[in-house]
Amino acid sequence: MSRDGQWGDGQRYDIGPGTAIFVGHFAMPRGTAFTTHWHAFHQLAWSARGLLRIRSEHGTWLLPPSLALWIPAGVRHATESVGDVVMRSAYVDPGQSRRVEWVEPTVVSAGPLLRALIDHLALNGLSADARSRAEAVLLDVLHPVAVTSIAVTEPRDGRVLAVARALVADPADGRPLAEWGVEVGAGARTLARLFVAETGLAFGQWRERVRMQAAMPLLERGLTVEVVAGRVGYGSASSFVAAFRRITGITPRQYFPVRG
Repeated sequence: MSRDGQWGDGQRYDIGPGTAIFVGHFAMPRGTAFTTHWHAFHQLAWSARGLLRIRSEHGTWLLPPSLALWIPAGVRHATESVGDVVMRSAYVDPGQSRRVEWVEPTVVSAGPLLRALIDHLALNGLSADARSRAEAVLLDVLHPVAVTSIAVTEPRDGRVLAVARALVADPADGRPLAEWGVEVGAGARTLARLFVAETGLAFGQWRERVRMQAAMPLLERGLTVEVVAGRVGYGSASSFVAAFRRITGITPRQYFPVRG
């Protein structure tokens, strides 16, 4: 008897007996979104082209083709394309993937071998033995990468919210809280206290994460670090690289390898 499951695009796919991994292919033009949903299977979400945003209660990740996200079965999440994206997701039967024990979304390196295995398992007509071998190797080459979530919480207080939305619109705006306070009618100390209380982050930390979110689509497009640094509010490439590594855990070059 075959098994089936429902994926983020609302379609249903038939999964044959003995199959541990099924690969779904999704063309996602800019702004395409699969609203909050979950799967009975583990999902390895990977963008073959473009930048993919995945949100869950555990965090928010922006994934270029060099990275993938393991989403355990049952974890609610939403998926969105940033630009034009081609997503290929490997859906993994929990009963046949016991060697992978991650209980929260985990970023993994999507190197050439993992990408080739995903493409290989998407082929029709593989023999049962060939499929079984490829499935086993795919699970063996999942290597976690120390990439942290860049999620930010939107504040509720109207004064802080006005500052937050202005910074999302223009992350290069470097005004200190005292200047923002004049604009929104609150003292700098009040704004600082509200940022921590309502977002869990100090004002500077919140702004840095917003800047990283703004920087990633620019880096994915191939803009140089120097250009991106200026566009999101850093005075030099080195200060931007240091902030990027501090926030994400890796450098821009590791996150977005140079295309050959």
